[in-house]
Amino acid sequence: MIGKKKLSEKSNPYFPIKEYSGYVLDSYALLAFFNNEKGVEIVRDLLMGAAKNKLLLYLSNINLGEILYIVERELDINSAQLALSRIKEMPIQILCADLEITLKAAHFKANYPVSYTDAFTAALAVLKGSVLVTGDKDFSKLDHLIKILWL
Repeated sequence: MIGKKKLSEKSNPYFPIKEYSGYVLDSYALLAFFNNEKGVEIVRDLLMGAAKNKLLLYLSNINLGEILYIVERELDINSAQLALSRIKEMPIQILCADLEITLKAAHFKANYPVSYTDAFTAALAVLKGSVLVTGDKDFSKLDHLIKILWL
């Protein structure tokens, strides 16, 4: 929701983007969701859309690890385990970085000033033909290569 207005397919031009049926969630997106921060409404609507089989949500196992280490570092191991449990219950496909994703991520890292984790996120978005969902401004360095839904 933005204010009291619920985001819907009609009011949100990114739900779903016509030429895309999938969305790759960056760790920023799920951390915003868990912490009830800016963008939580968009992530919630995407999760609801995926639960209704209207779209696909993807998360790289690399981003999953990033989420878990951040939660454990900032809180504790029990909170990280709870976060993992919650993510596993969500309508998100967790994809392991195979050779194709790894090679694409290596290419992004070699040619653009992004973190290695961000390179994997971008690689997954490109290879899945999906929209990247994030609020991390570092991805602006790649916005000419991938479609980004900014939180």
